[in-house]
Amino acid sequence: MIEYENLNKSNQLFFEEYKSVFEKFLDSGYFILGNFVKQFELEFANFINSNYCIGVASGLDALILALKALDLPPDSEVIVPSNTYIATILSIIQSGLQPVLVEPDLKTYNIDPSRIEEKINFRTKALLIVHLYGKSCDMDDILNICNKYNLKLIEDCAQSHGALYKEKTTGSFGDLAAFSFYPTKNLGALGDAGAIVTSSSEYDVLLRTLRNYGSKIKYYNELVGYNSRLDEIQAAFLSIKLKKIDFINNHKRTLATLYLDGLKEDFIKPVINDDYYDVYHIFNVRHEKRDLLKGYLYNNGIKTEIHYPLPPHKQKAMKDIIRPDDYSISELIHSTTLSLPISFFHTETEIYQIIEIMNKF
Repeated sequence: MIEYENLNKSNQLFFEEYKSVFEKFLDSGYFILGNFVKQFELEFANFINSNYCIGVASGLDALILALKALDLPPDSEVIVPSNTYIATILSIIQSGLQPVLVEPDLKTYNIDPSRIEEKINFRTKALLIVHLYGKSCDMDDILNICNKYNLKLIEDCAQSHGALYKEKTTGSFGDLAAFSFYPTKNLGALGDAGAIVTSSSEYDVLLRTLRNYGSKIKYYNELVGYNSRLDEIQAAFLSIKLKKIDFINNHKRTLATLYLDGLKEDFIKPVINDDYYDVYHIFNVRHEKRDLLKGYLYNNGIKTEIHYPLPPHKQKAMKDIIRPDDYSISELIHSTTLSLPISFFHTETEIYQIIEIMNKF
């Protein structure tokens, strides 16, 4: 059976370094916001070409704290893609704001800039875009819209570690950018972890205060804050893996090229463009008989996933929250998309096997 994901195998390259740094972590006796966190924050900010990185407990916390840092009026509207993972929308709701969904481009699966302006009104204060599957959004058009309407921009980069748009790293465009280091990500920790990056010194100070109970000085609380700190040991693991992120991304891009070149045209494959450097956190295809295809592949020894089986507006939790509208593009994507194996541990031989079996479907 070719697995979709195996976190043991995908981390084996790093096991010896993990064990070594864990010993240093134990010996230090310093387990919260120590030198490993400081080191990773500096390294990751440099990787994104941003000034500051603030390590937090998860990707969802990164989104919530980024929105809180904007200090928007209650019930302000935040535009978000209609086909994103639910965490993006949850962060808006948990921040006391109103999500306004905009349909994606059917070719890229990212928010369609041509549909954004029709959803803007006097309550619209920010765009929360998502670089889905490891492909950057169309940043030129998005930045033009933000400038035109004086909107704040947050990037959800949970799936785009190292992705580029016109040679600029995702996470370096917006006022703030949120990252998840969930274990399956290209840059994955060994548990929950996240970070916010920004080039603003004001946001940097504010977010460091918010993540730590609203406190700059121990036991003195200036703000109503949170307990959301990147674990010291996770930061140590992430620093090890960050050194190999280009190698990880290049391996996944190599596997993606095999899929792109080898799969027959019956499958709707990801689009490629010279302006985009895709890192393929997920390699998805679409097919009108997706469920039959998924079953066929499983019966032939191939595990797959669906990202995601149900669009946000149809989730029970979103009843009476998301405004009724035509989300037919999102529904089409969610009913036809299938994610193929493309983890760091997969081999080219395995991908060729998958291609051969798929082309017989």
